This record gives sequence, C-alpha cells and structure tokens, in this order.
Amino acid sequence: MSGTVTPEELGMRFLVLSHRVRRVVDDRMTERGPSLARTKLLRVLAEQGRLRQSALAQRLDLAARTVTETVDALERDGLVARTPDPADRRAKLVSLTDEGSAALDAAHGTGEQVLREIFGALGPEQRETLAGLLGLIDRAT
Repeated sequence: MSGTVTPEELGMRFLVLSHRVRRVVDDRMTERGPSLARTKLLRVLAEQGRLRQSALAQRLDLAARTVTETVDALERDGLVARTPDPADRRAKLVSLTDEGSAALDAAHGTGEQVLREIFGALGPEQRETLAGLLGLIDRAT
C-alpha cells in the first residue's frame, strides 16, 4: 500500500486478519481437542462453577439453542455433566468434569502455543506498539 491508508481500509484489513487468526487458532485447537467456542464454555464453567444453561448463554452472549447444542456435544464427549438443580427440579446445572478440566488445560496450552507462534514473529517493541494500538481500538468501540 502506498499513500495514506484510510480508516475503512485499515478496518477491513483488521477484520480479515482477526478472522484469519481466529480460524488458525480454532483449527489447531480442534485438531487436538475442543474448539475455541467449546473451550470458552468450558472456561466459564471452570471459573464460575455449576451453572444453568440460561446463565451460560447469558455469560457467553449466545442464543440458548446454541448453548444447548454445545452442551449436548460436550456431554457426549464426557467433558461436562448435567445434574438436577436442587432449587428447581425442572432445571439442570451444567458442570465441568475432570475430563473436561483436562481438556480445557490442553486447549489452553494449544491456544497459547499458536498465539506465541503468530505474535512471536513481532519483536518486543512491535508487540508493545501493537498492544497500545489495540488498546486505542478497544476504547473506541
């Protein structure tokens, strides 16, 4: 690119690149265990403990149906368990199993490794500059 880069051009490059980084991270995580989306759900359970699916949907900002499908798959894989909610017999609580906790640890390690590979291409000063720029973008949204 030559000349002045417009905010629109820069924004489009950012969107394309962020989508690509997310896809690369997700692909590598899926090769070795749960996807990025499933890992996010597991992480919420690890941090918050047992939750109703409605609470999971709210915390993840996802549709209830999406959370139900994800929990169904994670339960089939033995990574989460559903138990009756003592406060409401009709409701179920979702919790992380030991296998789910191990899968979360492995996924976290895989995600970190991929991000190290990608952002390790930048020098320390470049990473600091990028972190500052990302902070500006974050505050603008």
